[in-house]
Amino acid sequence: MPEGLSPGEVGKEISEHRAHTLNEKEGSGGEAKGQDRVMTIIEAVLLAVVAVIAAWSGFAAAKWGTESSLDLARASAARTEANRAAYQAADLRNFDALTFNAWFTAYVAGNKNAMQVAERRFRPQFLVAFNAWLTTDPFTNSHAPPGPTYMPQYAQPELAQANLLDARADHYYSLGEAAANTSDGYIRTTVYLASVLFLVGISGHFRVRGARTAVIAVGGIILAFCIVLLILAPRPPL
Repeated sequence: MPEGLSPGEVGKEISEHRAHTLNEKEGSGGEAKGQDRVMTIIEAVLLAVVAVIAAWSGFAAAKWGTESSLDLARASAARTEANRAAYQAADLRNFDALTFNAWFTAYVAGNKNAMQVAERRFRPQFLVAFNAWLTTDPFTNSHAPPGPTYMPQYAQPELAQANLLDARADHYYSLGEAAANTSDGYIRTTVYLASVLFLVGISGHFRVRGARTAVIAVGGIILAFCIVLLILAPRPPL
């Protein structure tokens, strides 16, 4: 979907305005004079300014639209990596729970050989938490944690990485949403510029000078408003 006013549309309007001006001159038997000539010049200037501003606004809208797409793509990639890390953390936690259950079953059965086999299957990170859990005297201390995975020594780097990637995905999503809103703002400005193009295009068809002046004045006010919007809008990314 094209964004803003195309150079062809603005050029067509300028050509039609020039042709209409020439027809007015021929119909009046010569060159337009006085206030009519001033209005014709003002209309031409407005069209020229609209052409430049519309091109800039369309360019900025396209750049911000591209930036939004890139940021949203980065957010999606980060979210996928976060999910992968979270799944890996969950799998490792399940493995730790299974090996601990095997050790606990052997402990209850009094099978020391099975206990040693289960301990050899412990991951190094889990073994640290397991040894810390044993120091709490869990078999006689009713306030001891339910298991090694509840100990502060039980660390899961994969889960921390998942949280970090989730935060990064949220950041990129916010940037993409802001960029999309900025792009919409530039497109909205081009709609206002299109109304200026329309007003200037029909102004020459009014035979009453007061009506023509009013239409041009309204177009000039809208154009000034568009210029203010573009000045306040964020600059397009490099």
